[in-house]
Amino acid sequence: MFNLQDKVAIVTGGSSGIGLATVKAFVEKGAKVILSDINTEAGNQHVASIRETGGEVTFFEANVAEESAVQALVKFAVDTYGKVDIIVNNAGIGVLASTHELTYEEYHRVIKVNQDSIFYGSKYAIQEFLKTGSGGAIVNVASILGTVGEAGAFAYNASKGAANLMTKSLAAEYSSKNIRINSVCPGYVESGMVNREALGDFYEGLVARHPIGRLGQPEEIAHAIVFLCENEFVTGCNLLVDGGYTAI
Repeated sequence: MFNLQDKVAIVTGGSSGIGLATVKAFVEKGAKVILSDINTEAGNQHVASIRETGGEVTFFEANVAEESAVQALVKFAVDTYGKVDIIVNNAGIGVLASTHELTYEEYHRVIKVNQDSIFYGSKYAIQEFLKTGSGGAIVNVASILGTVGEAGAFAYNASKGAANLMTKSLAAEYSSKNIRINSVCPGYVESGMVNREALGDFYEGLVARHPIGRLGQPEEIAHAIVFLCENEFVTGCNLLVDGGYTAI
């Protein structure tokens, strides 16, 4: 308990934002990490940088919307390190559009990346957990928008709401096998396109929706993910890390 030393962790969407912060947090805890992303250049750059500090991390390119790619990702982790102990299903996308103008292709792309990937990642990781019999941990990166609605975010709301219930279903099914499944539900996190420069006048309004008076930082979400992996009495939890967003 409370020890990730030499654990083998997969992090999808690991080349930026919450994913990258999680990779670094796991490395600091002594874990061996597979950083997976579709951005090969950024992924390899981050791997090289982390290795310079002594971290054990390897890059694997995978489009998590494709089952065969996720299956190959889990196999790569096993082939490289002999096992898998943790998978963080973090990769995700969003589309902001009026629902009556949303195309099926746009909607389904969000579902495939955000929701189907959880099925694929969980399925193949659990297969490995059951082979070893030593248990494992899954953390699905959901969102506050899996708990509350947001105008114009129909597909994203649907996918993140599903992520939270998929988490509970998996926990009910596999916790007796010492396989713990939880989700983390971030508020708005300052990374990528969510920052003052990109959002302009909208930024202050977004901050105001968080009672704590600011947006989150990727490292704060990564810290919650580490907690969910370390604490062996937590399963089936949808952990809100949202600066009070859903409290009002």
